[in-house]
Amino acid sequence: MKRIYHLSTCSTNRAMLAQINTDDVELINIKTHPINADDLETAYRHIGSYEALFNKHARKYKAMSPDEKPTNDADYKKLILSDYTFLKRPVAFIGDTITAGNSQENIGILQCLLGAK
Repeated sequence: MKRIYHLSTCSTNRAMLAQINTDDVELINIKTHPINADDLETAYRHIGSYEALFNKHARKYKAMSPDEKPTNDADYKKLILSDYTFLKRPVAFIGDTITAGNSQENIGILQCLLGAK
């Protein structure tokens, strides 16, 4: 399986995807097709926490009062499934490897797995 959940309107996501070979990859725009519960659960099992899959830079997160902010994995999961903006992106499923976020390390991993452009 080669699948990447991304946000097509995000310049950072576009720049990251431009650095890797995506010819044989299913690219899924999370704005129109949010991550499904099964893929989120798979990513959770691989990465180890929903917090690591959560986008703390999201405007909606920053606008939350301290009482509204998630405090445990169940809260993070619920928010990610409720609104695409809460998913750290991109989330890549490449064979047995799953990455989340746009760090240089993740770009390097994806370039090794998929090839660079």
